[in-house]
Amino acid sequence: MSATLLIADIGGTNARFALADPHAATPLLDDSVREFAVADFPSLADAARHYLDQAGAHADRGVFAVAGRVDGDEARITNHPWVISRSRTREMLGFDQVHLLNDFAAQAMAISLYRPEDLVAIGGVAWNPAPADQPRTYAVLGPGTGLGVGGLVVRDGRCYPLETEGGHVSFPPGTPEEIRILEILSAQFGRVSNERLICGPGLVNIHRALCELAGLDPGLLEPKDITARAAQGDALGMRAVDVFCAVFGAIAGDLVLTLGAWDGVFLTGGLVPKMLDSLRHSGFRQRFEYKGRFSPTMARVPSLAVVHPRAGLLGAAAYAVDLLRREAA
Repeated sequence: MSATLLIADIGGTNARFALADPHAATPLLDDSVREFAVADFPSLADAARHYLDQAGAHADRGVFAVAGRVDGDEARITNHPWVISRSRTREMLGFDQVHLLNDFAAQAMAISLYRPEDLVAIGGVAWNPAPADQPRTYAVLGPGTGLGVGGLVVRDGRCYPLETEGGHVSFPPGTPEEIRILEILSAQFGRVSNERLICGPGLVNIHRALCELAGLDPGLLEPKDITARAAQGDALGMRAVDVFCAVFGAIAGDLVLTLGAWDGVFLTGGLVPKMLDSLRHSGFRQRFEYKGRFSPTMARVPSLAVVHPRAGLLGAAAYAVDLLRREAA
């Protein structure tokens, strides 16, 4: 594998590119990161070529994390102008190899490269990374535009990311208030998934449901409007944030139980750094641990907010490192 390769984190609106050196101790080259609007380019290959030309860089391999399901040669992203073909992208760039992976597979792979300063514990359980040869299982959960869910299984020193669509499992209310919120959202959406509550638009859904219960019309709001109202002491804004954090904690705990992720759950996505104080001073951890006969076990599982600003790119770099190890083996 070449010493430098192109990596990318492709979302619904923006595409971040960077260079990585998989031989280096810190493979993501931070000073190489650039971000572009996907609407400005007709394809991933065009955006990648623009980045390389602008950076004056050369690469012959690429690792691209995409916010969608990778199905064989192709990846499709909801509400995205690009249909990403691995083979066509490789041909257009003249690369030897191109690898596509789901964005939450990249988020999971990033765990292998996190440093202590990249993480903030929610609750009193710190993360103590195990030796490389010790089996570990982690969960990854991230609210942003939607709700991403994944995992990382480490066996015999190898990392195996789990790609899932766990954000679309059915929402299980845990309190009478949440049952009433579910009834309101069910009348609007029919089936209600976890993603209907735990993401940016989900915070708006929670707030609107609480307003309906109070007999009020909130009008058209964005997530930032609700968090701003909460910061100003607005009662319904504060309650919406509290419900969001509590439900987030319950879902994170359920994911740990489902995967057997006793080594920790990593909370990532665009909303987590913005809501860090709310998560730390909310019912997140209480609901995370509140799992009946497994509550004592859950009390020992770390829940860790990711504050690294480029976790997707870091994960793509980690995937490149793993490719290098596999080729060497």
